[in-house]
Amino acid sequence: MAALEASHSVYGTLPLPPRIDLSKPRFDQSTYFGRVRHFVQVTSPLNLFVTSKGLEDAKTLISDYNSGKIAANTDPAKLWRAKEICDSTLHPDTGRPIFLPFRMACFVPTNLLVAAGMLMPNPTVKSIMFWQWANQSVNVAFNYANANKTIEMNMKETAVAYMSAVTTSCFLAVGLNQLVPRLTSISPGLRTILGRLVPFTAVAAAGTVNVFLMRGKEISEGIDVYDAEGNSMGKSQKAGLSAISQVAISRILTNFPVLTIPPLVLSQWERTAWSQQYPKAVIPINLAVISLCLMTALPLAIAAFPQYANVDVETLEERFWNLKDSKGERIKTLTYNKGL
Repeated sequence: MAALEASHSVYGTLPLPPRIDLSKPRFDQSTYFGRVRHFVQVTSPLNLFVTSKGLEDAKTLISDYNSGKIAANTDPAKLWRAKEICDSTLHPDTGRPIFLPFRMACFVPTNLLVAAGMLMPNPTVKSIMFWQWANQSVNVAFNYANANKTIEMNMKETAVAYMSAVTTSCFLAVGLNQLVPRLTSISPGLRTILGRLVPFTAVAAAGTVNVFLMRGKEISEGIDVYDAEGNSMGKSQKAGLSAISQVAISRILTNFPVLTIPPLVLSQWERTAWSQQYPKAVIPINLAVISLCLMTALPLAIAAFPQYANVDVETLEERFWNLKDSKGERIKTLTYNKGL
């Protein structure tokens, strides 16, 4: 009996596991691999099947855990799944759900049809303009829905940015499609490949313009930068420029494999005997390759930069150089949300 009581006493003094900090991502965001693992979860289309009740349950679980209403030894898998749902659904600046078709988890299904349309062989001018318009419309929606919301554009600014991006995209796409057939000094095979790479060139250029136009206010007026305690220390135009530049690069990195690999795969397919035996197989093959490229490229591209960037105050405006925290110590780094 004494031994049993002693055992009980020993087990009774075992410390509870440390509480998980659910304010931070599960994986180390200072490393590229950690960011990839994080965005693989956040951009998973499986998150689109979470119901409104499922979202509310996830929010409640996280809130109860953070406030200490539930035990520290709660199943970590449930906690991390709840955070994954919230990170995938809620905007980090507003805390409100992002409109479903334009969540990053919906990026693949939303862009699949558009990408397939832009990669159709032998497109007409009307076809080129329609799919470039469709693509830039989707880009505008994603840029608006996932932008830093500490500064927002009004409807007039959004309309101007939208028209500028669409016009640029259509002009580039049509111009490049007219240029390629005139390159008579190269082989027909190479000319065909270049023609199929036109969509990427147009999309990359117009997509960059799109991001800078749709989020230009973040440069002109700045975005909020925060100290280690989460307090806004003001708006920084330099942080806004850095955020938009990183998002533009990520968009190009996302589009590159999606709009270059499928045309190359189809070019190889057309050289095989199977392409003659199964001519209708080109459409499902194209869609399959595009889907694979989208699902692979998205998290790899977004992970190129941390969503929450830590920046040395001396790289920002001079007004941030001598700020002090609540302990009276000089602040050396600030954080901002670059958006997605």
